[in-house]
Amino acid sequence: MTNLNKTNGFFHHALVHYRKWDFLSFTLLTILSLLNGQTTVFYLIYFFWWNELLRIILDKICFSRNPNAILVSDKKARAFESVIQMGIYFIFIVVLFGFLANWKNTVLIMINMDILFFQNAFFNINLILVAVERIYLHKAKQPLKVNFGSFTPNMIVLHISIILGAVLMFFVVRNFPDFFTPTNLWGSVIIILPFLLLKLTISYFD
Repeated sequence: MTNLNKTNGFFHHALVHYRKWDFLSFTLLTILSLLNGQTTVFYLIYFFWWNELLRIILDKICFSRNPNAILVSDKKARAFESVIQMGIYFIFIVVLFGFLANWKNTVLIMINMDILFFQNAFFNINLILVAVERIYLHKAKQPLKVNFGSFTPNMIVLHISIILGAVLMFFVVRNFPDFFTPTNLWGSVIIILPFLLLKLTISYFD
């Protein structure tokens, strides 16, 4: 009975502080990816994109089964609208950050292609954890905020990540190509720090 209580207590604590665990797992996997020379601006923006797409899909499937889920968007808003918007973002992110921004850097393009086609283990594990967490929270009947439509808080975060990525790529990375390389840890740290702060902000206010 004691062990059962401890187990229940652990899961209750995890539920209450799930945003902290979410941030810690994202940070740890991103750092491991960085240490292995596999973190790029595309990695981070594409992760934010997948994070939002998974949330839309899983919320659409699980919302009606979670009586405590709170629909905070306009009732007329549909998940389909969000998916269409995400499709537009996908093309923009892949073309701009996956290819054009690194057109003369074959190494970065190959790393981005590994991420795009799910050949990056750290990226894949991050996505699996995002999906498992959202499903588990719905199964545990947590009062999750559900948003559908084109201009939800999560969409705004995605907008910010794209703008942030563009600023980094075209005003920082391109001006110092020898410093911001996958093998230069300090360059990679400077790249990921703004995204970690953005993720931390999401975890705090969501």
